[in-house]
Amino acid sequence: MFRIGDLVVYGSEGVCRVEAVGKLPLSDIKSDKEYYTLAPLYRTGTVFAPVDGKVLIRPILTREEAEALIRSIPRIEEVSCAGHGARMLGEQYQQMLQSRDCGDLVQLIKTIYLKQQEAQAAGKRTGQVDERYRKRAEEMLHGELAAALGIDRDDAAEYIRRRLEEKE
Repeated sequence: MFRIGDLVVYGSEGVCRVEAVGKLPLSDIKSDKEYYTLAPLYRTGTVFAPVDGKVLIRPILTREEAEALIRSIPRIEEVSCAGHGARMLGEQYQQMLQSRDCGDLVQLIKTIYLKQQEAQAAGKRTGQVDERYRKRAEEMLHGELAAALGIDRDDAAEYIRRRLEEKE
C-alpha cells in the first residue's frame, strides 16, 4: 500500500502524488472501499483510484534506477516494424505504451526515431501514428525520469543527452 506523499505511476495518468488514502470524500457515496486520492504532477485535477483496483499503479523509479536506465539506452534495441500497416503498428505501439515500463518506452522512442531518420533519408515524412506514439512515449518517460531525478520535465531530454555524451 502506498502512503501519502509517495510518487507513483498510475495508468495513463503518468506520475502522480498520493494525497490521501481512505474512503471517498464524497458524501453521497456509501462504500467501505478504500481509494488513493492522486494528484497528477503534469496536469491539474484529482484522480480517485481504488486501492485494490486493476489499473497498474507502481512506485516511480528511484534515482539510481533512472540513472541506470539512462546508461542502458545505447544497448536497448529497436523493434522491427517492417511491413506493418498503420493499424498493426498502432497496436504494437499501444502494447509498448501500456506496459508503462521505462525500458519499453525507450525502445519505442528509439524505434520511431530510427524510422524517422530512414524516412528523412528517403525524402519522406514521418507517419502520424509514429509521431503520436513517439510524443506520448516521450511524455511518459520524461515525466517519470524528471520526477525520479528531481528535475523539470522539460529538462529531461537534455539531461539524458548530456548523460549519454559523458559516457562516450
